Amino acid sequence: MAEQIADTEEFIDSPQITLARERSIFDESFPGAFIRAFGSPYLRMEAAQCIWTVLDKFFFLQYRTAFLPGRVPVSRVDHPLDEKIPFVPSWITVYLDFIGFWIRIISFLLRVYGRKALSQTKIFIQSIKRLYLFAVEVYEKNFSTTNRPFYISRPKFFTIHLTDPHLMCIPSLHVMIVIRVYTDFARMMHSNGDEKRFARRTEELRKGALAITEAVLYVKQHSVNCVAAAMYAMTCFDRELFPEEEAVHFASSLFQDPDESAHPAKPKNGARVKPEDGIVIRSHMISLYRRFLSERDETKHWGEPLLNFLRNDCLQK
Repeated sequence: MAEQIADTEEFIDSPQITLARERSIFDESFPGAFIRAFGSPYLRMEAAQCIWTVLDKFFFLQYRTAFLPGRVPVSRVDHPLDEKIPFVPSWITVYLDFIGFWIRIISFLLRVYGRKALSQTKIFIQSIKRLYLFAVEVYEKNFSTTNRPFYISRPKFFTIHLTDPHLMCIPSLHVMIVIRVYTDFARMMHSNGDEKRFARRTEELRKGALAITEAVLYVKQHSVNCVAAAMYAMTCFDRELFPEEEAVHFASSLFQDPDESAHPAKPKNGARVKPEDGIVIRSHMISLYRRFLSERDETKHWGEPLLNFLRNDCLQK
């Protein structure tokens, strides 16, 4: 407790500077981010466009395909290694946190830096919108799905099955977004001269990104192939922030950290990937990621290696 009080951060929202108790990124206000974003004329339009892009390019696009099948091919992207990952319903809260994961960054920036962070916040929101548009370049040509269990015993799973047609697996937007959050946050703190000051927050985000990536596999919303595809997409999206070295480091860290503090909703109990299986899973992800990367040099569009994989290596639904 004493350490928490001693390690404080400045809260700059006016000419006055006050000190606030150190808080976790996960303590940032989700509703507060909306209030601040839509309360600012500078951010309001960008926030609205981002929400519309999510609805249109993620939900509505899937609904059109689900209700009008046959217009766009759908591939099954399951891999035998997926069977090595147990289905653990208690990971669902971590899985669903990928939205709050990036929205809390808005709250953090505006709470800590105030108006000085308006430009940074706007660029961050734009980058999330661009991620959806980037992934759609693959989705609109070839949808993808996995064999997820029809499990509706928990209300959160029921909501997922009710609202998500499950046709956008490669590349995984969940994984793309959490990678963008922790890498972009590190860049912003470096740009602000606060890299050391908020180093613990940056590491907290990285661990949170790993936890959410593990969650998409534990709740069977994605395959190990989807994670490799997402890492490849992020290297193409911003090679400076997510070069091959960081991608390999990220994949090598999956299923390695038993620390429940990596995410406040991370289950303390339940089945886990066996250590020997984790080695094979990580190796496969890295190998497939590198395969996509090598094929990128021979194609005109970043999405072609993924489309070739969907068409040639996967079963068609």
